[in-house]
Amino acid sequence: MYIGKGIIINIKSRNFFLLVFILSSIFLLISCKPRVSLNGASMPAEAKTISVGFFTNNTTLGAPSLSQRFTEKLRDMVSQQTPLALIKQNGDLQFEGYISDYNVAPVAIQSTDQASSNRMTITVQVKYTNKFENAKSFEQAFTRFKDFASSESVSAREADLVQEIYRQLTEDIFNKAFNNW
Repeated sequence: MYIGKGIIINIKSRNFFLLVFILSSIFLLISCKPRVSLNGASMPAEAKTISVGFFTNNTTLGAPSLSQRFTEKLRDMVSQQTPLALIKQNGDLQFEGYISDYNVAPVAIQSTDQASSNRMTITVQVKYTNKFENAKSFEQAFTRFKDFASSESVSAREADLVQEIYRQLTEDIFNKAFNNW
């Protein structure tokens, strides 16, 4: 093989292709931006901390405990699903917001003008800040609901319904922040 200004190098083609492959592999590894991934979650490798602010209850109907329960559910989700240290405020990745709607309404009306089922709906307004990748930051409302029989009282079913809705909401929020869904 001839390489510029009269220098001749004899390299067996197999060794040459091996050298090119190794150099290409090294280049690809160096050029890739590292990511931390756990359960499919993707976050900047530079991120070491995460904070989940207290989500206030801005609804008129919801129980006062809604705020505490939602905040703890989201904190549990991020601490279990990410390797980041959970801190009180100013994390590298931050969640904050409030519960904006809590509603129970009939959804299936029978012929006798009576509801056969009711629907509990909860909406949470979330602001997510990613200090390293601003394009992944967002402000968005997340809404989920759960239906239950009208023969059941709201107070008897509320704890179970809220728990299921919060599970769905925290999964939606987590997936939006870390899986870009």
